[in-house]
Amino acid sequence: MKTILFTTASAKQFDRLPTVAQGAVEKALTTYAITGEGDVKKLSGRDGYRMRVGEYRIIFDEDQTTILAIHIARRTSTTY
Repeated sequence: MKTILFTTASAKQFDRLPTVAQGAVEKALTTYAITGEGDVKKLSGRDGYRMRVGEYRIIFDEDQTTILAIHIARRTSTTY
């Protein structure tokens, strides 16, 4: 299992999410950290990956042992 870390900004964004969305994001990140499964794609034009969780997107980077959540927001044209 990989360790899940949040940047200061992404932790604040996570705290502002509705409770239901927080649970879904937490579950999706945990599942990905354990199994590597999830709706994840590599970003084009910049480093990192995006994960879809309902109407929310998580922009993150990862290495062999860590997943670093960089940005968590509702999907809009400015999310990426």
